[in-house]
Amino acid sequence: MFRKLSKNVEKLNRMLQEQNIQELIYVLGSQKEMLKRNFWAGVSRGVGIGVGVTIITAILVIILQKIVTLNIPVIGEYIAEIVEIVEKNV
Repeated sequence: MFRKLSKNVEKLNRMLQEQNIQELIYVLGSQKEMLKRNFWAGVSRGVGIGVGVTIITAILVIILQKIVTLNIPVIGEYIAEIVEIVEKNV
């Protein structure tokens, strides 16, 4: 029983080592592929961040414009100035 268990553990160990080697070869194999993959990942992250910031800023400006229309004395004037600055810079 101990021998069978030992053989199974050795077989499992060999399988894990082979899989780790295959993953390592895949990761380190082609530098050209790795550069391409990382380039496109960076481009997509950059575009995603740009789109996300634009959408969030637009939503905030709309919310601030709604607050200004409520005519709250102190807050309304302050927010109106912020909205004007943002609209001038867009």
